[in-house]
Amino acid sequence: MSNYVEDKVIVVTGAASGFGKLLSEKATALGASVVAGDINEAALSEVIEPLKAQGARVSGLKVDVTVRSEMRALVNHAVETFGRVDVMINNAGVMPLAFFRDHESAHDAWDRCIDINFKGVLNGIAATHDAMMKQGRGHIINISSIYGNHPVTGGGVYGATKAAVAFLTESLRQESLGKIKVTTVKPTGVPATALGTGVVNPEAVSGILGSNAPEYMGKFAAAAEGALSSEDMDSNNIQYWALEPEYLADQIIYAINQPWGVSISEITVRASGDAYVI
Repeated sequence: MSNYVEDKVIVVTGAASGFGKLLSEKATALGASVVAGDINEAALSEVIEPLKAQGARVSGLKVDVTVRSEMRALVNHAVETFGRVDVMINNAGVMPLAFFRDHESAHDAWDRCIDINFKGVLNGIAATHDAMMKQGRGHIINISSIYGNHPVTGGGVYGATKAAVAFLTESLRQESLGKIKVTTVKPTGVPATALGTGVVNPEAVSGILGSNAPEYMGKFAAAAEGALSSEDMDSNNIQYWALEPEYLADQIIYAINQPWGVSISEITVRASGDAYVI
């Protein structure tokens, strides 16, 4: 297919790891110019410098997505460096799964979750909105989650932020028809990302698994021990148990790789054998 990613200017938050890192690598490989933002400046440099060494058009800037002025600075940096912003990917996020009974240990993480997952996305939309409207076109991609599909135990606060992201994204679509196209991305479980490190209570993941929890949690344990079956680990097998991050990143790139008049409005990509109930 045609390469509509080439020559686009793409801003990615949370670019120092996980989906953000993969998106920066894949987009520059297709000829895009990328401005990568992350709060972890050292880790961001480890992503940016190898890409620069390969000749990629890429720039990095330390940014806290919860601070509006820093998000504006990130977008201004993209405009000053590459002339415009075609695509904004609001990717930065945390996942502090916990039950409400865990509130004493979870409150600080929940506050941070609301600030990053919800306010951070809103800040990203606001930072790029005027520039995209002025230039007459743009594309905003917001990372939600299947947790935003329906309430489950253990995911109340996290799921609420991700439902809010979907709400924001659809509202933006309706307000900016013919000027800004929007995409909501709803990752399923992707264990290989760093999101799991933010879980407050590991038992809280059981809510999204329902009656599948005992068997699927056994697969998590087996994977950690390197004892999972080859069939479960093979992406070409129908019982493939959990996505590697690159598969979702590829579909986000696919959403970007469309003519300006074609909008992939929502994406959920699952492993065919995953056990999540929403």
